[in-house]
Amino acid sequence: MGLRVRKSIKICKGVWVNFGKTGASISFGTRGLRHTIHTSGRMTSSIGIPGTGISYVKTYNLKKATKKYCPPAGITNLTNESLTELERYNETIDRLRSLHINCDECIDWEKILASKEPFTPGGIGPKEARALEELRGYNPSFLEKILYGDRRKELEKAVEQARKEDIEDYEKWEMLHILAGQVLAGDIDAYLNVIYEMNPLNDLLEYGGDFEFGTDNPDAMEVEFTVNTAVVPTYSLNVTKNGKISRKELSKSAYFDLVKDYVSSCTIRIARDIFALLPVKRVYVHVVEKRLDTQTGHFADVTVLSVLFEREILERLNFELIDPSDALNNFKHNMKFLKTAGFKPVDRIS
Repeated sequence: MGLRVRKSIKICKGVWVNFGKTGASISFGTRGLRHTIHTSGRMTSSIGIPGTGISYVKTYNLKKATKKYCPPAGITNLTNESLTELERYNETIDRLRSLHINCDECIDWEKILASKEPFTPGGIGPKEARALEELRGYNPSFLEKILYGDRRKELEKAVEQARKEDIEDYEKWEMLHILAGQVLAGDIDAYLNVIYEMNPLNDLLEYGGDFEFGTDNPDAMEVEFTVNTAVVPTYSLNVTKNGKISRKELSKSAYFDLVKDYVSSCTIRIARDIFALLPVKRVYVHVVEKRLDTQTGHFADVTVLSVLFEREILERLNFELIDPSDALNNFKHNMKFLKTAGFKPVDRIS
């Protein structure tokens, strides 16, 4: 077990800056739903009930690590700059095709709903009980009082602080207990509240514009994702025999094949995160792209892919091994894709 040293400063209601040995972080959120961003680039979102052992934690890095590149046999004169460029390029390609592999931890709403209250309202909570036990057991000798002073007032303040913390813990439990009941009852407003608080797809924002969520059916959730094809490289990098980097434009078919994998991987990841967060049976993912309307001269959102994901089918897939584009054949989807032209507009599945 490691030792953690941390100091927190309250900036305003619900917002704290934490200082520790490995750097600083900022925390914010509501009761039971917390978000922490660390200077290392790590971000954590959590939902939990104090004293119950029930929690859901999502962690991801805002600063991405790069893979080490292994040059071909016989190539030993690559500069550090060239190695770094190749590593970043290969990391980009790998990431675009594997966004679906990792997803958030599932929230067990039934377990949260079934959790017992931390203590009986009006009674003594666990933290206050421990503080009272320490106060009642405090019986210093005359010499201890001279050397260390009388700590009774300090312990009495600790009891008051523990009582406040017990009340806050109870309020957290009550809030999440009510929320779990609403979610399991199919309350759509509760669904949207959970999505708003947890931001399940925040780490995908660099791969697209924004997300829109909505539904009028408690068994389903619809997500609209604005794709950003600008993140897909239009070129390839290779190493020549003399150790120099060769940059070559991708063929149309190679480029659009990469775009297809990237978009498909995004849709699978979106569905996985929503299934992890909410007890829905179906997730509709609609991918839109901003394209120029030649008739109006303005950019407009055009749906280029629409997929209906069924929970039972999705959960049977081996995400480490699947090809994201081929995997969509397991689900009802509308897609018109040409190898040398990419995605064409389609109708949404409803």
